[in-house]
Amino acid sequence: MPSHFDTLQLHAGQPVEKPHQPRAPPIYATTSYVFNDSKHGAQLFGLETPGYIYSRIMNPTNDVFEQRIAALEGGIGALATSSGQSAQFLAIAGLAHAGDNIISTSYLYGGTYNQFKVAFKRLGIETKFVNGDAAEDFAKLIDDKTKAIYIETIGNPKYNVPDFEKITKLAHEHGIPVVVDNTFGAGGFLVNPIAHGADIVVHSATKWIGGHGTTIAGVIVDSGNFPWTEYPEKYPQFSKPSEGYHGLVLSDALGKAAYIGHLRIELLRDLGPALNPFGSFLLLQGLETLSLRVERQSENALKLAQWLEKNPNVESVSYLGLPSHESHELSKKYLNNER
Repeated sequence: MPSHFDTLQLHAGQPVEKPHQPRAPPIYATTSYVFNDSKHGAQLFGLETPGYIYSRIMNPTNDVFEQRIAALEGGIGALATSSGQSAQFLAIAGLAHAGDNIISTSYLYGGTYNQFKVAFKRLGIETKFVNGDAAEDFAKLIDDKTKAIYIETIGNPKYNVPDFEKITKLAHEHGIPVVVDNTFGAGGFLVNPIAHGADIVVHSATKWIGGHGTTIAGVIVDSGNFPWTEYPEKYPQFSKPSEGYHGLVLSDALGKAAYIGHLRIELLRDLGPALNPFGSFLLLQGLETLSLRVERQSENALKLAQWLEKNPNVESVSYLGLPSHESHELSKKYLNNER
């Protein structure tokens, strides 16, 4: 977990803007932005200067939320989306194309499992499912068309914790990034996948990040650590001229942020699952109390689990905080705050 997590969840990503210097991030309810002149517009579209073009791609309110999540997760950049499903869809679509495959586990949230098994198959992307989460089982399924390994921080609903270090080591030995759904990791408060070797993190921000049941949203965080340019044939979208962006080479223009930039300026632009700025405003309010809420939820859940485990009328209890859980030791290794 980053140092000063409580401070970052309140202030990261929010510049003090003149002339008004607002304490809370303003809601920029605008579709588009004014260019100083035609040259300025060309520079923005060419990624030569920072700024805003169109709110389907970027928005100042969304930008604060994205920067705050990136800071909490230890990434170099983030992209807000309209749902958790769209976040994981873009995360994978930015890596795998028709004819490629990804490897995941059978221990997945049902919506994710169906998206991978059915929707991606219709697009020509195969998902190979490991029965469990052991690194050696993932190794058996890797081939030259494998573009990613996808796991969850804490499996939903099995509550298993994968051995991140073993899985990321295996993936990196084969030149493959690891994508982790950290929804149950609570915005980096409980688990920091990037600190344990993950390359890309996704969230359903609807859950712990938002916290109040008001907003459907997702977010993708790029660690900036995967060496895309070392694998130009496997991931040409980062190292070769982009057909969809005027021949721009993203690794040249964006450096370590080539992946998250590709998702923003090509996939979000073309597929359109953008988050509205009011949604980001609500998520920012949720983030302000994230650590307090998760601490109390974890404390209450442990007490309830301990009480249920002692109840003779209860057959079994599945909770990571109990020594009886099969992932208890891994949870002590990877979860922050001993929650």
